[in-house]
Amino acid sequence: MENSSEYIGLLVAFLISVSLAGFILLLNKLLGPKNKGSEAKSGPYECGVNPLELPAKTRLSVKFYLLAMLFILFDVEIVWLFPWAVVLKSIRWPGLIEMFAFMAVLVLGFAYAWRKGALEWEK
Repeated sequence: MENSSEYIGLLVAFLISVSLAGFILLLNKLLGPKNKGSEAKSGPYECGVNPLELPAKTRLSVKFYLLAMLFILFDVEIVWLFPWAVVLKSIRWPGLIEMFAFMAVLVLGFAYAWRKGALEWEK
């Protein structure tokens, strides 16, 4: 247990974080607004359409979901680029080649989505 002193800072940071989160939640409960708001504000909402008022066989556009999936695709690219850039000196050429292969797959996906018109927004 000689190395347990190394974890004291981590424990203190964890306790401060949990305490601060609890304190903020308590303040919100005590000082926050007590009214629930109107029925329109607490109702379900999706892209300007209340799904509970639609007939059962109404078809909704999938453009919103397609755009969200494309956003996730390119967001994943950014998530992988930062750690790669941090360790680039140590991984050298193999890492550079692998990242270019990864980027090539993403660029092909982007070109495919663009060619299929997934990035066009209809009015």
